[in-house]
Amino acid sequence: MPEAGYGRRLATAALSYAVLHHLGVLPDGLGSAPEGTRWADWLDLAVPWLVLAPAAATLASTSATPRQWAVLACGAVAYASGHGIHLAANSVGNTAPGPTAHLWDEAVGHLVWYAGVALVLAALAGTMRDRPRPTGAAAVVGAGWSWRHRRGLGVLALVASSTAVVVLVALLVG
Repeated sequence: MPEAGYGRRLATAALSYAVLHHLGVLPDGLGSAPEGTRWADWLDLAVPWLVLAPAAATLASTSATPRQWAVLACGAVAYASGHGIHLAANSVGNTAPGPTAHLWDEAVGHLVWYAGVALVLAALAGTMRDRPRPTGAAAVVGAGWSWRHRRGLGVLALVASSTAVVVLVALLVG
């Protein structure tokens, strides 16, 4: 029998990642903030917490093994570290772009971040055995609404729902 709330927690983790990592696509990154920064950069400080908390809650709602918890913990450290490196370099690059900021933002930060995300996904994937495949209706409806309202928050929803549609199609085909 599936654990209560598992699907909601997993969906929250996935949507948090898909939406929050695209705050920069909003017009002007939500505008200017103190000290020459952008509000999107300040909100970015909370992104690892807002992504990893539902991921951990998903794992907690299952009979996860100590190995799955260890993989999640290693992934969380790498993801948060990589995201922090990316955020710092990206913020510096906003005011003083150069090859060093680009290296730490795009190369090193993203590499560490994506390695962490892969580990978090591996830990969550271990909880998906013997579960029914999801239906794609909500993702398709979300993509349709987002396309029609593709300004402001609609852009974020479009990115998230389109990503979900692609993943669901891949699951259904594969």
